[in-house]
Amino acid sequence: MLNDEEFAALVDAYRHRVYAYAVSRCGRRLAEEVVSETFVVVWRRRDDIPAKAPLPWLLGVAHNVTRELYRDERRQAALDEALRGWADELGRDVAYEVAERVAALKALAALSDEDKEVLTLVSWHGLTSAEAATVVGSSRSAFYVRLHRARRRLEAAMNSVTAARPRPAFVPEEEQ
Repeated sequence: MLNDEEFAALVDAYRHRVYAYAVSRCGRRLAEEVVSETFVVVWRRRDDIPAKAPLPWLLGVAHNVTRELYRDERRQAALDEALRGWADELGRDVAYEVAERVAALKALAALSDEDKEVLTLVSWHGLTSAEAATVVGSSRSAFYVRLHRARRRLEAAMNSVTAARPRPAFVPEEEQ
C-alpha cells in the first residue's frame, strides 16, 4: 500500500498524462472533474496499483470514471464541440500544415466515441497497443482489430473532409 508521500509522488508523476487522456475523452471543460475523481478512486484502490508501468492502469481507471460519469450525450457533445472549436481556431491560419491539422481534427470529430478513444490512446497518449488494450479492458488482439477499423474509418473521414474542403483559386501572374 502506498503511503501519503508515495501517493503524492504518483499523482505528481502522472496527473498531466491522466489529464491529457481526460481531455481527449471529454474535452477540457470536464477533464478536471474526471482527473479528480480518477485519483479519488486510485486512492481507494492504492493496493491495486501495479508497481511497474502504472500508467495503463491509471488510464483504465480514468476510462471507467469517464464511462460512469459521462455516459450520456453530454460528454460526446462536449468533445465534439471541443474538436470543432480547435479546428475552427486553427482554420484561421493559412499554412498548409495547419489546414491538414484542421482536416484531421474535423475527421476525428466525425468518428464514434470508441474510435476516437482507440486512436488517441495510441497516437496522442503514446501507449502501445497492449497498454491501450488494458485501458479499454479488452484483449490485445481485440484492440488491434478495433484500432485497424478505427484507422480505416479515420482515413475515410479524412478523404471526405479533404474532398469537401474548398481549394484556393490560383491565378497565374500572366493572367492578372
